[in-house]
Amino acid sequence: MSLTKAERTIITSMWSKISTQADTIGTEALERLFASYPQTKTYFPHFDLNPGSAQLRAHGSKVLAAVGEAVKSIDNIAGALSKLSELHAYILRVDPVNFKLLSHCLLVTVALHFPADFTADAHAAWDKFLSVVSSVLTEKYR
Repeated sequence: MSLTKAERTIITSMWSKISTQADTIGTEALERLFASYPQTKTYFPHFDLNPGSAQLRAHGSKVLAAVGEAVKSIDNIAGALSKLSELHAYILRVDPVNFKLLSHCLLVTVALHFPADFTADAHAAWDKFLSVVSSVLTEKYR
């Protein structure tokens, strides 16, 4: 699945706004993930998963930094996230379904932060983009 030029434009344009709040959005997306899908907490037994904890904020920042790398390399997302895919597949052994769950939580969080920008076209573009990111992150599982 590839992104159209219009979708890439929407993603990069919205990213310029999202990136200014990346830490907050990343943290909120993880909080939403853990609240909605508590089974995902099993990958973080060493974390303080209380809302707003320093560890949650730090990991939320890392998550959004990875999304930012995917945006920056929108024409080569697989190359940009290859090492991250290997880490999650071979070392952390994260169930690949969790990438889709996190993508959904990130989509909801972005929609809440940018309701005026989150048009139907933006929703479709971000959903497709995050599907591509999720697919790339599960590449090493195949």
